Amino acid sequence: MRKDTHDERKASSYEKKEVGTLRREGLSDLQRQDISRSFQTLVDSLDLDSVKQSQHHILGRLQDSNAVLSLFNNNLANCFIKVSADFSRNTCVLQSMKSDLDYIFLKLRYATMKNIKAKILSTYPDAFPDYSTVEALDRRPDLELPQ
Repeated sequence: MRKDTHDERKASSYEKKEVGTLRREGLSDLQRQDISRSFQTLVDSLDLDSVKQSQHHILGRLQDSNAVLSLFNNNLANCFIKVSADFSRNTCVLQSMKSDLDYIFLKLRYATMKNIKAKILSTYPDAFPDYSTVEALDRRPDLELPQ
């Protein structure tokens, strides 16, 4: 019985909304009420209740998902704060290691090339001509320079 009064209240509030809309269109009160009743008969109140329950169920699930995601974001932010200091420190260590290794490889390459060049020069004295003879030997045109 209470459901019927609730449906009637819904219908009357729906009817008031429809009457307000229809009043702007220039219809009489009787025509507006007739149109409002025909709309009320098109939609079953049980269907509206099931749609409303489904919406509440979906809203609850979305709120739960939102709460889980918020908790995850907070935990992730805390983990990032803990890890960021280690990460920046390790980044600095890696950068210094890279510069040290670059220096070592440069020295090794220079020393190795110097030793190899010295050995080749001792075996083959004409292997590395001086720069004045290099220009005389290489008379090919430079393709990258405009002529």
